[in-house]
Amino acid sequence: MGQQQLLLIILALILIGIAIAVGISIFNAQRVKTNLDDIISDLNLLAANAYQYRGRPVAMSGGQGSYIGYVIPKTMVSNESANYKISDQTMSSVTIVATSAQSATNIVTVVVNSDGKLGGWTYAGDFQ
Repeated sequence: MGQQQLLLIILALILIGIAIAVGISIFNAQRVKTNLDDIISDLNLLAANAYQYRGRPVAMSGGQGSYIGYVIPKTMVSNESANYKISDQTMSSVTIVATSAQSATNIVTVVVNSDGKLGGWTYAGDFQ
């Protein structure tokens, strides 16, 4: 009877260990997903800001139909989710790169087109 109880205790410890490992894995996956969702939300705000710049005349500090000269506002360059920078600008598009604040290998790149819509999404790191 003593050996049977010892085996049951060992089996219970193994099952508890597996449950803890699975729980940690699920928690980490959710953390990455939440970070990605926050970054996508921020990119939507940046796209709207860039499109507003494109639509304003030069006299009102705008691009007058061009994204050239657009600069991410200082308050939007960095937050608890990511750091944002512009990697390419043309008259009809601007490319924004978001590097996660949690891990520098987690990167989202997106292109804002002439209609202010996001496209050309690319993901790197844990975001893939």
